[in-house]
Amino acid sequence: MSAIRTAMALAALMCSASVVATLGGPVAVTERRAPGILLDTAVPRQFGDWQIDPSQATQVINPQTQQLLDKLYGQVLTRIYVNPRGYRIMLSLAYGSDQRGALQAHKPEVCYVAQGFSLLHSESSDIGTSYGPILGRRMSTQLGSRFEPVTYWFTLGDQTVRSRFERRMAEVRIGLTGQIPDGLLFRVSSIDLEPKRAYAEHDRFVNDLLAAVTPADRIRLSGLASTP
Repeated sequence: MSAIRTAMALAALMCSASVVATLGGPVAVTERRAPGILLDTAVPRQFGDWQIDPSQATQVINPQTQQLLDKLYGQVLTRIYVNPRGYRIMLSLAYGSDQRGALQAHKPEVCYVAQGFSLLHSESSDIGTSYGPILGRRMSTQLGSRFEPVTYWFTLGDQTVRSRFERRMAEVRIGLTGQIPDGLLFRVSSIDLEPKRAYAEHDRFVNDLLAAVTPADRIRLSGLASTP
């Protein structure tokens, strides 16, 4: 079956599934999988030129409330890393074993603004890695005198999703296997007045991290299912 026909078939299935749900008809029983990744053990505390910042001089501001985090995710990992040049990267990972409908992660653009940040710029961006491009987004934010460029992406199962359509297609594919879709929000940011410099450091950090984890965890973190 061609890629176009496959997409059309999945789209039709999505529509029919929505109608059944709306009419209150029977729904398929899905199986909840064991956590696809254990964040605290999967992410090294030191890798490449990066290590946990012992001074914790920079504060990671989480744009999502604790109540929302508890609802959406089963695991949350927040760390600050620093390299020998003193550049700090704030890493925030959130993993949820059920990313269907109302339980799916919220976009950082919305959450940052809700917490008082100004959204200066936001755009889709492919993050280049040695294992293939990651379909992510970049955004620049400001809170008072704090300028925080952000790089992030969502994974659903073993792939990245950027649009609502991509998410629904992935949900259908996973649902056809009788599984509940799990997902991860991967976010890195830094305090930097120059977004281009910040994004270059983000990419360096991401590449170093992906090179330091196991192949299975690399797929979960990056959404690159074809990772060697």
